[in-house]
Amino acid sequence: MNYTLHQLQIFTEVVRQRSVTRAAEKMNISQPALSIQLKNFQEQFDQPLTEIHSRKLQVTDFGYAIAEIADGVLREAEAIRYKTKEYDGLMAGKLKISSASTAKYVMPYFLTGFHEENPGVDLELDVTNKTKVVEDLKANLVDFAWVSIVPEGIDVHEEIMMENRLYLVGSSPEFDEDGSLIYREEGSATRAAMDAYFKNKKTERKRIELTSNEAVKQAVVAGLGYSVVPLIGIKNEINIGQLHIIPRKSLPIITEWRLVWLKKRKLSRVAEAYLDYVRSHKKGIISDQFSWYTRKAEELK
Repeated sequence: MNYTLHQLQIFTEVVRQRSVTRAAEKMNISQPALSIQLKNFQEQFDQPLTEIHSRKLQVTDFGYAIAEIADGVLREAEAIRYKTKEYDGLMAGKLKISSASTAKYVMPYFLTGFHEENPGVDLELDVTNKTKVVEDLKANLVDFAWVSIVPEGIDVHEEIMMENRLYLVGSSPEFDEDGSLIYREEGSATRAAMDAYFKNKKTERKRIELTSNEAVKQAVVAGLGYSVVPLIGIKNEINIGQLHIIPRKSLPIITEWRLVWLKKRKLSRVAEAYLDYVRSHKKGIISDQFSWYTRKAEELK
């Protein structure tokens, strides 16, 4: 046999995603390139690793067995690489974080300095919807999760990072009582906040549902309707007049972004170092990077 580590990585990702297309997207390579490597890997075995049933990829029992072994090989190869970095005097390892999509406007600023100080640390970041974040956290697949609401039914520690204010916005300063409301998908923390705000309103409105904060923002800019969105994600649109905050009673809705991790998880040396970093640097980061946010929130009180 003459398989490569890259082929092992491809196959284990295909098994995790149950899809060649999603695996290619996750690994940031083209689907044809991934398919060629998967085919070359399969040719080294007499038994099929995967099969297609009703146009869906199915992993065989043999495939699962090989994937389990391959995953172990990849972990050992990664351990060799990190051990080499440690002998060079670097902190080495992987930091895995799953983040709710609205936190993408905040999270990177709390990683930049740590990443610069620790070049031997690899960052694995998954910016996704809240449901996936909670699933990853429950399955103990990540060191930390960035969320605005503590997940229910999970025993976690938390570190409060910064305030999250949500306002009603539109493409003009006026609010049309008959205008459509634009929502995030079910399971989103922003959707839950918007549902709670409009729950007791007696007007019947057209509803539009979109699956990302960016899609919601662009729909509001285009004049499709109104939405309740985090202030942190609309700085540029406010500055150039594409979006307007509409004052309403009971708004803003105020939550807090927080870093959470399972109580049962033993944090790695890298994860402990990151937690120490954010605890000692977060006030300075907020002051340096988000002074505009603090000023705007004060203006809107």
